[in-house]
Amino acid sequence: MKAQFRMTDSAVELLDALAGDDPEMQRLMEEEQANLRVARLVYDAREAAGLTQKELAQRVGTTQSVIARLEDADYRGHSLTMLQRIAKALDLQLSVQFVPARRPVRRRKAALAT
Repeated sequence: MKAQFRMTDSAVELLDALAGDDPEMQRLMEEEQANLRVARLVYDAREAAGLTQKELAQRVGTTQSVIARLEDADYRGHSLTMLQRIAKALDLQLSVQFVPARRPVRRRKAALAT
């Protein structure tokens, strides 16, 4: 039976529909969304400061190619230390927080018994 999808303009809704109830697919998609958010935050902060990648790199003490990688949604190597260096170079404060998951975390029965 072929899956039917309603029309939507939201990429997130489309990806959620494609992931369905597959926990591994949901996990992978959430990781990708987090990478995209971090990349976009770095890009937006740099642009708001009116800096090129090279100028930001000089302030941070790294290379333009490192900044370009950090602004790439496919990059998975964001470090808290580098994000703090970027925040400091842009006279910003880095804020990291834990928020409720979109889907409840399934706990193993053994973990609940302890």
